[in-house]
Amino acid sequence: MNKMRRTDRQVSRETAMEFLMKGEYGILSTVCKYGKPYAVPVNYAADDEFIYIHGTNEASQRNENMQKNPKVCFTVVGKTEVLPSQFSTNYESAVVLGTARLSEHPEKGLTLLCNKYSPEFREAGAKYIQSSMDKIVVYEIRIEEITGKARE
Repeated sequence: MNKMRRTDRQVSRETAMEFLMKGEYGILSTVCKYGKPYAVPVNYAADDEFIYIHGTNEASQRNENMQKNPKVCFTVVGKTEVLPSQFSTNYESAVVLGTARLSEHPEKGLTLLCNKYSPEFREAGAKYIQSSMDKIVVYEIRIEEITGKARE
């Protein structure tokens, strides 16, 4: 990754991972076949090695982009607070560079997603996962680099 301009706001890798783990959604950035950037907000779950996202197994711009160029950027913005009188914002964010691939173990990613977004419905989530396997794909993004920033 390029050197961060505001190193005074840089956080440790561990803190950046915390921001990633607790984020509600992220922005997945890919490159299309014509070299144009493409970014889309997604639900996700993460562990220490991977970010998991899911979607339809039908053709989509996101899927096509990752199949042609698996290098991606994933951004999470955590809690924010606009400070109008200071012309600034308190924030926390994490940026991941990684490589995406179809998951060989999609149930793991889907279980992490269900546990994150619907923890009180684990049993129903397990049934939903089994009934949906033929309609979805799960991508895992290997976390190769992560940086984080915060202003509090």
